[in-house]
Amino acid sequence: MTTRVQDTAAVGVAENGNSAVLVTVAPGGTLLDRRTVDLTGPEFPTHPHHHEGSWAVGRYLNTPGARAISLADAVLLVERVREAAMHGAREVLDALATAVATPIADIALRICPTLPPTIEDRIKDNRAQTFADTVMYREALAAAAEARGWTVHWYDRERVFGDAATALGREDIDAFLSALGRSVGPPWQAKHKLAAAAALAATVRAESRALKAPPTASRVTKTLP
Repeated sequence: MTTRVQDTAAVGVAENGNSAVLVTVAPGGTLLDRRTVDLTGPEFPTHPHHHEGSWAVGRYLNTPGARAISLADAVLLVERVREAAMHGAREVLDALATAVATPIADIALRICPTLPPTIEDRIKDNRAQTFADTVMYREALAAAAEARGWTVHWYDRERVFGDAATALGREDIDAFLSALGRSVGPPWQAKHKLAAAAALAATVRAESRALKAPPTASRVTKTLP
């Protein structure tokens, strides 16, 4: 039997480095789960492009904790952290899917800026190295979600609250999100509201996709804002 869209949940993600807030909602705004996760352990640096990579090319060497590292070693370190993040993302989403009784079909992540093609290029590019790490973690979650058959939605932080308001047919989404937070208690910060808004917006896209797709469609589609 095919699971109906209204019987599935969506996850919104607000990440900060290797940590992320995941808020899971059902269509209509029922809060199903809230958690904060780490994609990598303490044995790994959280920002290998921005820190170790920068040191390798001579940036920020006068900052506390800076150390000498070759560019080749920095690239290898990024690869190790990325592999760990991929593993961590799979574990995180497995645990979430097990904990939430409603089947999850969608996940919303912040849209990624375009990066140079290689790790070395990203490290050398002064602009790219500032956000290459967050992109790495978002991509790890996206890959893990797609492996589970979830649809990945990429949201624009500047637009997502408006999209969430549209999803609920409300003008004041902040009041709804604040009430949602009071219903579960602290912590309920700006990042939780952002993740919840992203999840709510994803539920509308899921419904729209279901209306347009033929009854037998089972293809996973990646959508952009």
